[in-house]
Amino acid sequence: MKKIILISVLAIGLIVTGMISKNGIIPKTNSNKNESYSNKKINKDKSDTINLNDSISIIGVGDMMLGTNFPSESYLPPEDGKNILTPVKQIIENADISFGNLEGAILSGSGTVKTCSNPAVCYAFKMPNHYVNYFKDAGFDILSIANNHVSDFGDKGKENTVKMLESMEIKYAGLLNYPYTTFEKNGIKYGFCAFAPNNGTVDINDSDNAAKIVKQLNSTCDIVIVSFHGGAEGSSKSHLTRSDELFLGENRGNPYQFARTVIDAGADIVFGHGPHVTRAIDIYKGKFIAYSMGNFATYGRFNLKGICGIAPIIKLFVNKKGDFLSGNIYATKQVGEGGPIIDDEKTVIKEIINLTKSDVPESQIMLDENGVISKK
Repeated sequence: MKKIILISVLAIGLIVTGMISKNGIIPKTNSNKNESYSNKKINKDKSDTINLNDSISIIGVGDMMLGTNFPSESYLPPEDGKNILTPVKQIIENADISFGNLEGAILSGSGTVKTCSNPAVCYAFKMPNHYVNYFKDAGFDILSIANNHVSDFGDKGKENTVKMLESMEIKYAGLLNYPYTTFEKNGIKYGFCAFAPNNGTVDINDSDNAAKIVKQLNSTCDIVIVSFHGGAEGSSKSHLTRSDELFLGENRGNPYQFARTVIDAGADIVFGHGPHVTRAIDIYKGKFIAYSMGNFATYGRFNLKGICGIAPIIKLFVNKKGDFLSGNIYATKQVGEGGPIIDDEKTVIKEIINLTKSDVPESQIMLDENGVISKK
C-alpha cells in the first residue's frame, strides 16, 4: 500500500512538473525562453534604429506666403499669423532638413513696389519682418528665394529678406548675388541652389550654368538639394509637357528636362514649385524629383479653389549619398483665405498618384493611397 501511495505521489509530481514546465511558470526554464525572445526583439529594434540613423530625412513643401501687409494689412491672417503653420508644425520640424519656397519679400517697411503692365494678373507680396519667426518656429531650415515675387519690392525688399533669414539662421539661395549655399548639420554637408525664370534670379533656362553650379556643389558636399520655380501656372497646368512651358509670354522652363540636367550634374533631390498646383513625382538615376508641390501656405491673395487648394508635405529618406530610399506624403489643404491643415481625405495623394501614372508612366517610383513612396 505504501509503495502504491509513493508511486502515486511521484507520478503526480512528474505530471505537475510537466504541466508547470509546459505552461511556462518555472522561473529557470522560462527565464531562458524569455531572454532568448527578448534578445531577438532587441536585436530587431537595434537593426531598425541603425537603418534609421543611417538615413537622412528631408522634407519639401511648395509655395509659402503667410499674408501680406500690402496693399493693406487686411490681407494679414488672424492673430497676426502666429498660428498659421501650427497644424503642420509637428511634421515639418520632424526631419533632418525641411525646405519650402518663400513666395514674396519679408519687409515691414515700405519699398519700391514693382510696376505692373496688367494689374489684373499682377500681385505684390511682402510679409512683416517678424513673420520670419513663424518659419523658424515651424522647423524650416532652407527657403528658396528664386521666384517671381522675391523682387516685388525692389532691392530693399530682397536685401531685407536676406537679412531676416540670416537673423534666424535659415539658409537660402536663388538670387544672382546668392546663387547657392552650403552648410553642415549632424556631420552631413549640404549644398543648396535654386533657380527661376525671373529677373534677378538664377536662370532656370540656362542649363549650362545650372549644371556648373550643381557640379561645384557636388564636388564638396555630401547631399545636393536643387529647387526650381518653373512651369506654367494655373488649374489647367497640372500635367508635365516635357517641353518649354510659357505663361503670360514668359518662358517658365522645361521642368522635366531641367530635373534631369541637374541630376546628371550631381543633384540628389529636386524640389519643384511655381504652377500653383501639384504635379507628378519621379525618380531618375535613383534621385527623387517633385515637379511641383503646389500652394502650401498661401494666405489671402491666392486662388485656393479645387486642386489649387491641396498640397503635399513630402518627407524623403535618403542615404548619405543622396540616393532615394523611401518616403511619405502627408496630405494638406487650404480652406477659406488659406493656411495649411491636414486633409483626412488625402485628396492630394490621389491627385499625385494619377498624375504620376499619366505623366511619367515609365518611372520607377510608386505611391500608394496612404502616401507611402517606394521604388518599383
